Amino acid sequence: MHEYSLALALVERVEREARARGASAVHRVTVRVGPLSGVEPGLLVTAYGHLRAGTLCARAELDVASESVVWRCEACGGVLVPGSVLGCPDCGLPARLAGGDALVLERIELEVPAHV
Repeated sequence: MHEYSLALALVERVEREARARGASAVHRVTVRVGPLSGVEPGLLVTAYGHLRAGTLCARAELDVASESVVWRCEACGGVLVPGSVLGCPDCGLPARLAGGDALVLERIELEVPAHV
């Protein structure tokens, strides 16, 4: 399960970002996961739950947003219908993956002290 190594990297990255901004706590973390990313969202959430203890993320929920798989023709920009042959129906050229393989840290909600 590589989700544990991904969750560890996520917690470490969020902590670095939080500390760089002088945050006292992290309230929520949002990631976007595509179905072709090789990441099982439920396992990522479970791993994150185990690894956040004792960090600034200790009480932060992990929200996982999904993204759709998108295949696009590089020549004409046409988007292919899901389940179709991976070639453009208009110009016949091969399609290229344009979405659905991502694992992206999208948002970190922090608690930072008010500046006086």
